[in-house]
Amino acid sequence: MKNNQPNISKEDLSLWFETTKDIQTIPQAEEIERPTKELPPIRNSIDNSAVYHGNKLNDLAIGQIADLDRNTATKFKRGEFKIERRLDLHGYTEDEAWKAVTNFVKNAYIDNLRCILIVTGKGKSHPEDEEIMPRRGILKEKVPQWLNSRELRPLILSISYSQIKDGGEGALYVLLRRKR
Repeated sequence: MKNNQPNISKEDLSLWFETTKDIQTIPQAEEIERPTKELPPIRNSIDNSAVYHGNKLNDLAIGQIADLDRNTATKFKRGEFKIERRLDLHGYTEDEAWKAVTNFVKNAYIDNLRCILIVTGKGKSHPEDEEIMPRRGILKEKVPQWLNSRELRPLILSISYSQIKDGGEGALYVLLRRKR
C-alpha cells in the first residue's frame, strides 16, 4: 500500500511544532436542545351540532366562496380582513402540525375570531422530481384536508391562499363562522 503523505523535512517539522506549540484545543459546544412545542390546550369543548344546523357541509376547496355574500367574499379574497391570529407551521412534524391546527382553529372559534392565518410554507421541490411528479410540501397539502375534517369543517366558512404580503401560496386565510 502506497503512503500518500508528502515527505516533510526535519526543518519543516521543527518549524511546525514551534508554530503550533501554544495552540490549545477549543472545548466543543454543547448540543443545543430544541424545546418541545407546547400547544395551548383547548379551553372548552365545541359541540359541532350547535355550531352548524344546516344541511350536510360540502368540502371546502381553496378559494371557494359559494357560501359567502359578494362583499364578504371580495374582502376575503383581497386579504382585507384583519388577521386576528397566526399559526406558523415551519419546523413542525405532520403529527405536531395536526394537533396545532386543530387546537388553533378551535381556540380561535371559541375566542370569536373571524379571520386567521395558517402558514404552511411552500414546501421543498426537487428539480429532478418535477419531470415525473411535481412534489409539494406535505403540510401545504395536508392542512386543507384537515380543515375539511369533521372536527373543523363546521367552524369554517371559507379558505383561500393569502396575499403575497402574508405568504402567498405558502399560507392560508381561514374565515371562521361567527359564534351564535
